[in-house]
Amino acid sequence: MAIQSKKHSFIESLGNVIIGYIVAIISQIVIFPFFGIDITIQDNLWIGLWFTGVSISRSYILRRFFTIRTEI
Repeated sequence: MAIQSKKHSFIESLGNVIIGYIVAIISQIVIFPFFGIDITIQDNLWIGLWFTGVSISRSYILRRFFTIRTEI
């Protein structure tokens, strides 16, 4: 059984998060107005970037945690 490298873990997580970022931005643009939240596209992009950074960190840490557990 091959163990996933740290680089591969990061690349996989990054790809997942990029797709998530695009979906989040589109969702914010569509859903926010229903809740009376009226912000600019630029603000939507910044909010998305902050959450993307958190998501990348979370995905990478979890992936490494489970990879290390399988090594034990």
